[in-house]
Amino acid sequence: MGILVSIERVTVVHGVAHVLDAVTAGVLGGQRIGVVGRNGGGKSTLLRVLAGRQEPDSGRVTQVGGLTVGLLAQDDQLDPAATVRHALVGERPEHEWAGDARVREVLDGLLGGVGMPAVGGPDALVGPLSGGERRRLALAALLVADPDLLLLDEPTNHLDVEGVAWLADHLATRRTRPDTALVAVTHDRWFLDAMATLTWEVDSGSVHSYDGGYAAYVLAKAERARVAAVTAERRDNLLRKELAWLRRGAPARTSKPKFRIDAANALIENEPPPRDGVELVRFATRRLGKDVIDLIDATVRFGERTLLDRVTWRLAPGERVGIVGVNGAGKSTLLQAISGEVGLSSGKRKVGKTVSLAHLTQEVRELEELAAYRVIEAIEAVRRSIMLGEREVTASQLATRLGFTGQRQQTRVGDLSGGERRRLQILRLLMAEPNVLLLDEPTNDLDIETLTSLEDVLDGWAGTLIVVSHDRYLLERVCDRQVALLGDGRVRDLPGGVAQYLQLRAAMPPSTGYAAPPPSEGAAPSGAGTVTGPSQIELREARKELARVERALARLAEREDRIHAEMAAQATDHIAVLRLNADLRAIVDERDDLELAWLAAAEIVG
Repeated sequence: MGILVSIERVTVVHGVAHVLDAVTAGVLGGQRIGVVGRNGGGKSTLLRVLAGRQEPDSGRVTQVGGLTVGLLAQDDQLDPAATVRHALVGERPEHEWAGDARVREVLDGLLGGVGMPAVGGPDALVGPLSGGERRRLALAALLVADPDLLLLDEPTNHLDVEGVAWLADHLATRRTRPDTALVAVTHDRWFLDAMATLTWEVDSGSVHSYDGGYAAYVLAKAERARVAAVTAERRDNLLRKELAWLRRGAPARTSKPKFRIDAANALIENEPPPRDGVELVRFATRRLGKDVIDLIDATVRFGERTLLDRVTWRLAPGERVGIVGVNGAGKSTLLQAISGEVGLSSGKRKVGKTVSLAHLTQEVRELEELAAYRVIEAIEAVRRSIMLGEREVTASQLATRLGFTGQRQQTRVGDLSGGERRRLQILRLLMAEPNVLLLDEPTNDLDIETLTSLEDVLDGWAGTLIVVSHDRYLLERVCDRQVALLGDGRVRDLPGGVAQYLQLRAAMPPSTGYAAPPPSEGAAPSGAGTVTGPSQIELREARKELARVERALARLAEREDRIHAEMAAQATDHIAVLRLNADLRAIVDERDDLELAWLAAAEIVG
């Protein structure tokens, strides 16, 4: 693999800050690099330097001769007077691009097909398109052009879960030639894990390189801290907690880190689960009682559209639910129906007497009236301290945990960036000490470090949590259950999580955009009264099957732990390691079969 582009001792200075400080790095053919780091840390600057769009203050940038480069910036450069067709394929005749299988695949994945309904059709003008539509069009145009070096700055912005999954698969399977490469700035950790072969972290002007995607990046950072003999206090940091989650949770089954197993086990030894679910439910029940919010036979209509159709959903104290769905299916509307901000066309909304609800919307205009306040003043205006679990946390301590450290707490709200405003919104909601928290796309504008800190805060928060997000990692990390809105007005349980949602979407007729499930599958969570479900005998047998499978999975986990320990003890015995590795593969196969059986039984139980 040859070097396509290299930078040598590159320095970029903004004011007095060295955004890039004598950075040396190279992009090889065949590499797919994910770039992470704090907001404002220099990630976008690095992309512009690689693309030749920004001259460094010092250092040298070298590109291989004849290299074609495509950059998706955060502000697109589309001509507002051009048609969608021209922005996408230029002057190429229709028979040529419409007959190209690679182009059709991009159009199907991002724009709804050759007719491009997602952006109003090929003859629509670019100017009137929304920001999200322009973003999809600009990304599609780059993928159609297929440059040698593809540079993407937050490509998952404005994409739903389905779009993110398609893009990750396309980049990982369709751009595998040894003479092409990809560099993508992203805060979407699932996307990073799915497509990256290498991760760059931009931190304090430097670029640190890690093999693999997000899981490997977290493990490598934790290993680096271990080798550096960090203090006991450092052992309690977020990296270890995140590593414990990655090793235990669903992502670990699909992307096993390839670092030393004994070192990983040593790092997470005695590390408790990210949250004590039983204890949090106990706290939540004490704060909320048994009644939270019930939607009973609820219908919401906007004009001729029915967004919610006779949905019955009873929220329980301490429940943590993630909501996924097609764009326009009514995810935000469902949150507004739960909060009471949108009236029901029919049905009933019942609220428990002790409910204290907070709703994070996608708007940040609510902070405009606080523009003259300092950050800490805006937070303390709500409350000076709160209880997280059994610990009291001050406004300043919570602000520090979400990235407002030291002098940054004295910054005026009007001077904050978009990501900082989002963080402040979340902080003010948490300081109100709600016991029901509704979050609508909370990851917008947040970097990975802030997301990890937010998840850590939510781990200790006792209450009912409902999250709408396209961030698959966040949903799997903070929620214990997922539901889907498929566009038919129903709310469907997803025992198999986001993976099951993607399977459902793949099976839907493209002409309708969704498939209306049969009555027995279209039941709302907790069951709508009009739905015919399984018999009591079927339910009893399914519950027995669930219990059997869960016991078998627990035994497999114990066997896997013992084999890992043996592999660590016999690391120098090549023959023994090969034998143990074969045993591990057999366990993985057996676990896959058991998980399929669990999903089948869980589908019946609901």
